[in-house]
Amino acid sequence: MKPWSSGRMPNTLNSCGAVAPRLGHRLRRSAVRVDLRWRLRPERNGMPAYRPMLCMLLATALIGGAQPARTQTYPTQTITLQVAFAAGGIADVVARLVGQKLSQRLGHTVVVENRGGAGGNLAAKSVSGAAPDGHSILVTTTSLAVNETATRNKGFSAEDLRAIAIVAFSPDILAVHPSNPAKDLREFIKNPKSFTYGSAGVGTGPHIGAEYFFREVAKVQAVHVPFTGGAPAVAAGVGNHVDAVVLSLPTVVPAIRQGLLRGLGLASATRNSAVPDVPTYGEMGFPNVYSGSWVGFFAPAKTPDAVVAKLNVEINAIMREREAQQKLETVGFDVIIKNVAESKDYFRSEAARWGEMIRAIGYSSD
Repeated sequence: MKPWSSGRMPNTLNSCGAVAPRLGHRLRRSAVRVDLRWRLRPERNGMPAYRPMLCMLLATALIGGAQPARTQTYPTQTITLQVAFAAGGIADVVARLVGQKLSQRLGHTVVVENRGGAGGNLAAKSVSGAAPDGHSILVTTTSLAVNETATRNKGFSAEDLRAIAIVAFSPDILAVHPSNPAKDLREFIKNPKSFTYGSAGVGTGPHIGAEYFFREVAKVQAVHVPFTGGAPAVAAGVGNHVDAVVLSLPTVVPAIRQGLLRGLGLASATRNSAVPDVPTYGEMGFPNVYSGSWVGFFAPAKTPDAVVAKLNVEINAIMREREAQQKLETVGFDVIIKNVAESKDYFRSEAARWGEMIRAIGYSSD
C-alpha cells in the first residue's frame, strides 16, 4: 500500500520526532493532539515529497512559539548583578539600591556580587560570556568605555555586551587637604612646580580625565599616584600624603562634609547640589571640560530584546522613585532615565569621546 494512500497523515509527533522530540513530548504532556486529514495527491513515484518540509515547518512553528513564553516568564531563577568594582564604590552603591528593589518588583532573588579587578574588565568579561538569558547582569561605570580604547587585549569587546540602562552620572571633583593654601582651582595649578594627585587607579575615568585636563587644557605637570580604589585615595588625601585627589564626587562627599577635604572644582557643566559651594571648571576659566563617571547595566549581547526591554522598564521605574533619587542625589549622583536605544547610543558616544581623550594623552594599559 502506498504511503498515506488512506488520506490520513501519520502521527505528526512521531513522524517529526527527529526534528523536535522535546517539543513533541511537551505537546503530548499538554494533551495537545494533532489530527489532521490531508487530501494530498502523492508524487508519481508514490513518495510523499512534502513530508520532510512538513516536519520542518511544524518544528519551526513550535520553536518560534516557545520563545515568547520564555520571555513572558522571565526571570526563572536568581539574578546576579556582577559589579565591576569593590564594595563601596559608585557602581556598588547603585547596584545595591537597584538590586533590592528589583527583587521586590520581579518576585525573584537578586544578588549583588562584587567582582573587581583589571579596571572593571574581570566582571565585564565574565558577563559577556554568560548565558544570554538575563540572569547575569553587569553593573559597571565609565571604565567600560575607557577600556574599549585603552585595553585591547582584554579577552572581550564591548560588542559582546548590550546596554540595558544607563541610570546615573556623577562628575569628577578635584579636592585638597584643608591646609592647602589654594582657594580655588586656578590658584592650585599656578604653582610652577609639579604636584601629585591621587586617583582610584590607573585607567579609571577620573585618572584619564585628570591627565587630559592637566596636559591638554591647563598645560601643567602633574604626577599621578594610583591607589587600589576610591577609599584609599580619599585616605591619602585626608592624610595629606598627596597634593590633591581627583575622584568621582560620591566617593569624596563624606570627607568634604566632615571638613576633611575641600573641593576646588567640578569637571561638569553645572554645580552639584551635594556640594553647592564647589565651582565648576568652567567657572574657573576652563570651559568645556567634562569628566565624570556614569553607572550602567549591561547584559550579554545575545540576550533577547524582550528581556532587555523588561529590565529597562523595571530599572527605570526604580530610578523614578523619589526615595531612590534622594539617596543618589544626596551623595552627588544625577539620576538618568534612558530607554534601551538611548542607553546604547549614549554608551557609543561615550566610548568615542573617551577614545579621543585617551589617544590625546597617549595612554594604553596593554
